Amino acid sequence: MDSNEQACPVCGQPVAMVVRRRKTLGAFVPVWGPGDCRNPECGAHTEPAGGDARKRSRERAAEDIGEAPGEHAL
Repeated sequence: MDSNEQACPVCGQPVAMVVRRRKTLGAFVPVWGPGDCRNPECGAHTEPAGGDARKRSRERAAEDIGEAPGEHAL
């Protein structure tokens, strides 16, 4: 493992590098860091976001603009 690879602090498995953003002086700047652990036997394991998360996101967006879920404004 070279110096650019990150490892899960719980199980030691390699994890992907991900980019997040933070705001500095009014501008968003990229911040690279370790991703989530994908080892199902690890205590720090997280499930990847799937269709259910996208469906809930659409439902919340519809509620914000006053539509019923599944209804689309023209």
